[in-house]
Amino acid sequence: MFTVEKMEELKKTIAARGSILVAFSGGVDSTLLAVLAKEVLGNKTACVLLDSPVVPRAAVEQARHIARELGLELDIISVPLMEQEEFRKNPGNRCYYCKKISAVYLKQRAEELGFACIADGINVSDMDEHRPGLTASDEEGIVHPFIESGITKQEIREIAREYGLSVWQKPSAACLSSRIPYGEEITREKLRMIEEAEAFLESQGFGQLRVRLHGTIARIEVHKEEIGKILDMQSAVVKKLRSIGFSYVTLDLEGYRSGSMDEVL
Repeated sequence: MFTVEKMEELKKTIAARGSILVAFSGGVDSTLLAVLAKEVLGNKTACVLLDSPVVPRAAVEQARHIARELGLELDIISVPLMEQEEFRKNPGNRCYYCKKISAVYLKQRAEELGFACIADGINVSDMDEHRPGLTASDEEGIVHPFIESGITKQEIREIAREYGLSVWQKPSAACLSSRIPYGEEITREKLRMIEEAEAFLESQGFGQLRVRLHGTIARIEVHKEEIGKILDMQSAVVKKLRSIGFSYVTLDLEGYRSGSMDEVL
């Protein structure tokens, strides 16, 4: 549970930077960081969302809406990720290449604004997962105020709730490429299939979910308590996903878990 002392430490950490460009996604982590940076630094902060085919269109629109709702200054910058062969090859350290490429555009924007640093919403809980992107971010000098202040994912949600942020319960998200097994090439068509399949399931009321792609097989992950619900919709789900391009539609009986593609590393 977060404490007043932790909050003060977090605000001091942000204030000490002088000015911050926030790497923004519209998720609870980056949204809270952006709100706190605005509270502490005023007009010496801004947000950037890096857009590419690995970001669902709905996520971009949600980020725009959240920024408007909270009065955050948001720039959306296109990044040519799919033009980078190292990324498309999808190695086990794919996120490392992504963050290296992304840092170029973030640094350029920070320089244009005259800001001292770039910050992201990575937190203490993320350090327990396979995060090659964190190594790249550290190499590029991107700072992590939540880690510096010892703040966990659960504490971020608690603080966001205290601040009345609508995103405090928003499901965790990750780029669409994380649904493709390492070593299998990332293509625009695969990303389209995944995005459409997940958008369909979200429209049916499922919360935290993933549609992992194995060849042309869909492996659906939903919370265990929602497995019965998706089985009740079996025919509709199969019909829809086959129309999107999947040959077979499967359900992962272990349920949703973050980073399940990392289990075979």
